[in-house]
Amino acid sequence: MFHILVVEDNDNSRKLMEAVLSQNGYEPIPARDGIEALELLDRKHVDLIVLDIMMPRMDGYEFTETLRSSGCDIPILMVTAKEKPADKHRGFLTGTDDYMVKPVDEEEMLLRIAALLRRSRIVNEHRLEVGGTVLDYDALTVSCAQGVLELPKKEFMLLFKLLSYPNKIFTRRQLMDEIWDMESESDERTVDVHINRLRDHFRGSDDFEIVTVRGLGYKAVKRG
Repeated sequence: MFHILVVEDNDNSRKLMEAVLSQNGYEPIPARDGIEALELLDRKHVDLIVLDIMMPRMDGYEFTETLRSSGCDIPILMVTAKEKPADKHRGFLTGTDDYMVKPVDEEEMLLRIAALLRRSRIVNEHRLEVGGTVLDYDALTVSCAQGVLELPKKEFMLLFKLLSYPNKIFTRRQLMDEIWDMESESDERTVDVHINRLRDHFRGSDDFEIVTVRGLGYKAVKRG
């Protein structure tokens, strides 16, 4: 079960988020402001943070800056009533991973949380073996029968994602949201370009192939 820290000074909003998260299989950890959230992080394991910006004692911006300056890379989803582009830019500059404007659409919040957790999982696992092919996240390299190949980061993450879930179909939109992020101005054709590059790199692989599922998206299939 994923543990999600909910940092929100409004009691009703916080309790609603807690209820939604609990109903969808998450373990919410409530905090009323940034100071209380930092104290909880010292005592509890947290997988993701849902963070309000306007709070007493320590606001969301200061909290995020404090966390990132200490080297903590827990995914953060900022939720705020401030919707000016400058506010959003400031949020990303301080280190948030995603941003939502109140009133919050519960389904969209859950989708964004799921995407952030999946991206975090890709980063934290670091290494993946598929037959004789080894993916090293830290070095962005793929070792296989043809040798060691260093890939651009997006190509590597795309391959790592597909090979982490053999035979699972991912739509282009899912891959865009997870690997490029929801703020990206790239369109879904970007995925096709990266898939074609990966196929060129690994066309002779004995361990896997990337298959197009017409009308849906892509999946990785193990060979042998």
